[in-house]
Amino acid sequence: MAVTTRAALLKGPYDIDLIEKKLVCGDDEVIVKNNLMGICGSDKLFYRGKLPPKTAEFRHPPKFPFPLGHESGGTVVEVGSKVSEYQVGDKVIAFGWNNNYADYFLSKTWQLQPVPKGLEMDLACLGEPISCAMYSGLNSQVQLGDTVVIMGGGFAGQIIAQCSKAKGAHKVIVVDTLEGKLKIAKKLGTDITINITKEDPVAIVKELTGGIGADVVVEAAGSADSFNAASEMIRHNGKFVFYSWVTEPITLNISRWHDDGLQFINTCLVHHSWQERYVWTPETLRPVITGQVDIKSLVTNEFKLEQIKEAFELADKDDTAIKITLRP
Repeated sequence: MAVTTRAALLKGPYDIDLIEKKLVCGDDEVIVKNNLMGICGSDKLFYRGKLPPKTAEFRHPPKFPFPLGHESGGTVVEVGSKVSEYQVGDKVIAFGWNNNYADYFLSKTWQLQPVPKGLEMDLACLGEPISCAMYSGLNSQVQLGDTVVIMGGGFAGQIIAQCSKAKGAHKVIVVDTLEGKLKIAKKLGTDITINITKEDPVAIVKELTGGIGADVVVEAAGSADSFNAASEMIRHNGKFVFYSWVTEPITLNISRWHDDGLQFINTCLVHHSWQERYVWTPETLRPVITGQVDIKSLVTNEFKLEQIKEAFELADKDDTAIKITLRP
């Protein structure tokens, strides 16, 4: 049967609206009724008109009009005749660009993930960004006693910082431009915060480490300044952890990357294969289920789906809003 839904369409920069569309379930597809949706940092970039070049990640060409949305989760309401992995009533996490700002969305089975036992549904609906950040934290190679710097105190950066501390880092440092985000980081266990608009993070990190530099730096801000500051503050043979998505070309000092033998770790789980993601997601969400990582403090605003214009206006203008959610 066909399902009629409201769904977001990004017509151009700063021009988002809900349209009505009909979903017809194919043989190898499922239809999911959404419980909650999240606004991703990449969605904000798209909203501002910064669509990236086409990659394998996109099922839709990155051009306007663009059917926006990928962070969500809900309940399966219809399955195709060839689908054996899911049945009606199953709770799932979305892991695909399927126009998820909607009451219902259509998905291939490989773009979904079963909700792990014990994970409450509102958090499961943010399972994609949570598991991506947790994967980065778990695979950043942070060791007991390390000095770790997180460039960017957004949703992912806050999770990675908590994970780094839990893994035994001696000092966890969060760098951002906003006092509100830095206050949350402090509340959640970060040792030191640096406001990059007021202080030089490279100089501070060098001073804190006796001129040596940080053992691990996680880039979760997504700017040229952040990438270059990260490169400067890592110690010889230290670890540079990639997390954020930079959608435009930037100039980098890669001479230091080579000359100081920096180690690079790509921790973008969602950009690995879906088979890897399927194995890793339950492991990344286990510390959330056990309460070792605080996610709820990072959900700062909630809107109704019909308020999508207001939600994106807030996301665009107020960077202290860490995770904004929408509910059908």
